[in-house]
Amino acid sequence: MGEPTSRRERKKAQTREALADAALRLFLERGYDAVGVKDVADAADVAVTTLFKHFPSKEALVFDRDDDIEAELLAAVREREPGQSIPGALKEHLLGGVIQVPGTPESARFFRMVEETPALRDYAHRMWLRHETALAQAIAEDVGAPEGDIACAALARFALEARDLARHSDDAEEALTTIFDLLEQGWTAKERQRS
Repeated sequence: MGEPTSRRERKKAQTREALADAALRLFLERGYDAVGVKDVADAADVAVTTLFKHFPSKEALVFDRDDDIEAELLAAVREREPGQSIPGALKEHLLGGVIQVPGTPESARFFRMVEETPALRDYAHRMWLRHETALAQAIAEDVGAPEGDIACAALARFALEARDLARHSDDAEEALTTIFDLLEQGWTAKERQRS
């Protein structure tokens, strides 16, 4: 996302960041279920009403990069190397950061907390799938397909679902490669039909 330009926008961004940072620190220290939104608001030195102006729910405090994640997904399609297929670009994007768990102890604790907390695990899955429409539109624009094209929508859906399938396998990288090999074959056949 772009940097906020006005003083007011910068202040809002700072408050949002302070809330997200306080929430993450408290959730990792005490556990997600042991921390209330009032605890987070107090730690960030804001009112609970201010917290809810920035985050619609307690779960949203954990996932404050939603807009950035969507922008990165769309960039994987729009800014891919010449000659690289859309499935190939999405696979590379997922392998490059979404599948891999960063190596810091804090990030490992974060991912463990999400996996072990049903409310967070379900929210994370719903949040991830919210990118489906935007991703399908980016794919359709790229290939010159009409808005709502079912093949573009299917590729977006399956590419997003691939992440969770791969994460729950014994070898995430191998699973992702297998899934995207299947998507690549189907997409290539569909592209030949378009030509």
